[in-house]
This record gives sequence, structure tokens and C-alpha cells, in this order.
Amino acid sequence: MDNYIFLTNEGYTYQPNSDLYTDEIENLQVIGISSGKDAKSAFYNLLDRESYLKETAFDDVFCYKLSDEYESTYETFSIKNSFNQEVE
Repeated sequence: MDNYIFLTNEGYTYQPNSDLYTDEIENLQVIGISSGKDAKSAFYNLLDRESYLKETAFDDVFCYKLSDEYESTYETFSIKNSFNQEVE
């Protein structure tokens, strides 16, 4: 089984001690790390283990396999469109 990191660019982060939306920082949110035989099974394992993710506003997620060749392992998923899906 391989490990994958799941991220999203949805949501906002602000600088410390900031009250203004103009102080927004563009960055990524880590959704979680999960393992599986492939990215899809790791994604569903993550949703099974962290079921609260289905209740969040996050939807568009992407992942990378945690390996030296991570750049070629990019895949995308949708949390909202993953309900009632089965791992193959």
C-alpha cells in the first residue's frame, strides 16, 4: 500500500494578527494523508476514516503519492461527488 497526501486550494488563510480580507494568503489546505493500493482507494479510505470531511464545504481535492516521483502521480477527486462510491 502506498501513502498519498490530499490537498485543496479551496478556503482561505490570513496572516497572523490580520483583520482584513486583503491580507489573505494564497496557499493549500491539507485535507489528510491516507494509504491505499492506488490514489482512488486511498481517497475512499480517507473519507471512511474521516467521515466529517463529507460535512465540510471542501469539495475539489487533489493528491500526490508520497514518493520521489510524486509529480507524475497527481490525481483529482470530488468529495461531494464521492457519496455512495465503492472502492474497486
